[in-house]
Amino acid sequence: MKALLTVTGRGMGGDAVIALNIALALEKEGVQCEFALDHNAPGLLFKKKGTPWHKISIPQAGGHSANKYTLLKASGKSLLAAREGAKLIRKINPDIVVGIIGGGAIIGALSARLANIPSLGVVATPTDSKVLSKLTDIIALPESPLFRQDIVEEAQLNSKTKVHSSYLPVNPDIISGNRENAVKTMPPSFRKDLPTVLFSSGSSLFEKMAQAAGEIGKRHLEANILVVGEPLKDEFREYLKSTLNLGYVDNLPDLYQLADLVVLSDDGLMVHEALACELPIIALLRVKYGRYHNMEGIFPGAVIECELDKLENQIQYVLGKNDVIKDKSKFYAELIQNASPKIARIIKEKIKEK
Repeated sequence: MKALLTVTGRGMGGDAVIALNIALALEKEGVQCEFALDHNAPGLLFKKKGTPWHKISIPQAGGHSANKYTLLKASGKSLLAAREGAKLIRKINPDIVVGIIGGGAIIGALSARLANIPSLGVVATPTDSKVLSKLTDIIALPESPLFRQDIVEEAQLNSKTKVHSSYLPVNPDIISGNRENAVKTMPPSFRKDLPTVLFSSGSSLFEKMAQAAGEIGKRHLEANILVVGEPLKDEFREYLKSTLNLGYVDNLPDLYQLADLVVLSDDGLMVHEALACELPIIALLRVKYGRYHNMEGIFPGAVIECELDKLENQIQYVLGKNDVIKDKSKFYAELIQNASPKIARIIKEKIKEK
């Protein structure tokens, strides 16, 4: 059996990691996986892993920040992109196309329909959730408006397609980091006797997260303030002079073992990875384009939402209640660690329906 995964984005952030994690779980189930990225995607994560990919057109509408203009622009390119995707499908002959979020999910489903093979969409935005539920079976991730079980059941009643929900798939290796290895990579100013707070908004560092880390660094909290992610603009580095700025890293499992608390944007894979590692999380609100995902509602007790002006107090509160919040995190850790196998089973069952 073979699956083609069509992946939105640049091949270096959370969407790429989700695709690779799903592929890892599928391969354990005996399903061979190939990938397709947009022509302009640098694919840095795939290059680093030595994983080849095909190039097709995958228009993007801006994900959660999509508007009528970007949606119209992307839809105008979709038919040509779907034809290109269908051509690739006929060439490599997969048993199923799995579209990964946004444009990757939509183009994957349209291409599969043109090539007359099964598809399944992994969705996380209002747009891909709405479009894909009319085209093919879907797996709704927590950021999707279709994620909650009551909404899944309602959508299932009103749709000819199947609607599943799942937490984000994480790599099992994410919980196998080594604290001492992380310590060896720390700048000289790192203090082992202090708690460590890790700030990140993913592979890219957004301005609000950089600003938050910088402000906390200036408050002289009794803690190491680590920041990971490549700043979206060089000028964001000015915020980080009072922090231990690590930039783009490839040792996150080790850093998770080093951290006592993580401050993350209220979206994405890192929330799931940190919970899998049983870490307390503060979700800094509206870091990315002002959007809001209610991570506190999805993970009550384990994720605490916070605005920037309340961040220092919340950090002190969470560090003081660390063990209590970690107990909540443990509950979700097992569910998240089982997400990848669950998604793989859903995809494999879809193949068997051929």
